[in-house]
Amino acid sequence: MSIKSICHLKPETLSLPPGASESPGCQRRHTLPASEFRCLTLEDAVSVFEIEREAFISVSGICPLYLDEIRHFLTLCPELSLGWFQEGRLVAFIIGSLWDEERLTQESLRLHRPGGRTAHLHVLAVHHTSRQQGKGSVLLWRYLHHLGGQPAVRRAVLMCEEALVPFYEKFGFQSVGPCAISAGSLAFTELQCSLRGHASLRRNSGC
Repeated sequence: MSIKSICHLKPETLSLPPGASESPGCQRRHTLPASEFRCLTLEDAVSVFEIEREAFISVSGICPLYLDEIRHFLTLCPELSLGWFQEGRLVAFIIGSLWDEERLTQESLRLHRPGGRTAHLHVLAVHHTSRQQGKGSVLLWRYLHHLGGQPAVRRAVLMCEEALVPFYEKFGFQSVGPCAISAGSLAFTELQCSLRGHASLRRNSGC
C-alpha cells in the first residue's frame, strides 16, 4: 500500500457554475468521511497527545511521547504515522520513526534516522471511548501493510510490557529479549517483525 493510498485528500467543496442557484434538492453538503485512515499532520498533534495522556499518564505516570516530541516526529517523518478518524475525530493512532541499529537504545526514543531500514513504533493508542472494539488490531494491520509498501523499510521494532507481548505476536512480532530501555520501575520486552510478508498482506478484518 503506498502512502498516497493512505493519506486521503480532504473532501473538496463543489462549486456551482456562475449564475446557477441551489435548489432544495441539490444543496451542497459539507460532510466528513465516516471512517478514514491517513498519515498524521502537525494539526493532529494536540488530539494525539490528549489520547496518549489519558491512556498512559493516568495509568503509569509516564508517556511514550510528549507534545513537543509528537510534533518533532510529525515534522520529520509524518509518513511513518497513521491515524484512524471517524467523522473527523481521531480515535486511534500510531507514530513511528526510522532507526539504524540492530537493537533499540535510549537515543532511539527521540531520534529519526532517515537512512535507517527499521521502523521504530513509538506508540499505539486508542481513545478511551473506542477501546475493547478491536480498533488497535485493525490499525496495526493497516500500519504494517503500509510499511510493507515502502521498499527502504525492512522491519519494524517496538518495546512493550510483558503482558502485551502476546498481542503483538499475533501480528508477526517476535521477542528478541529484554529491552535496554527502562522507565522508572517499568521494564520492557523488545520485539521485531519482518515486513516482507506484509508487502502483500491480505487481511480479513472487513475494514
